[in-house]
Amino acid sequence: MSVRYSITEAKACFASLLRKVERGETVMITRYGRAVACMVPVHEDYSQAVARFRRRRKKLEPVGMSVEEIIQARHEGHRY
Repeated sequence: MSVRYSITEAKACFASLLRKVERGETVMITRYGRAVACMVPVHEDYSQAVARFRRRRKKLEPVGMSVEEIIQARHEGHRY
């Protein structure tokens, strides 16, 4: 989902719009209500994303449940 900003609004809060894009949002820039530009996140190289995931995963403690058990618990409304 994209967020829409006029050119004037975008100029006034450009740094905050970049933070939104860094978090994965898409920002649409409009002029007189018409879309003229779109700010989208730059996708990481696949190998970089995998390496980042593996680093984060090492920091997590095991939950003592199988993937199937976690999915079943999620379907039942539990949050772990």
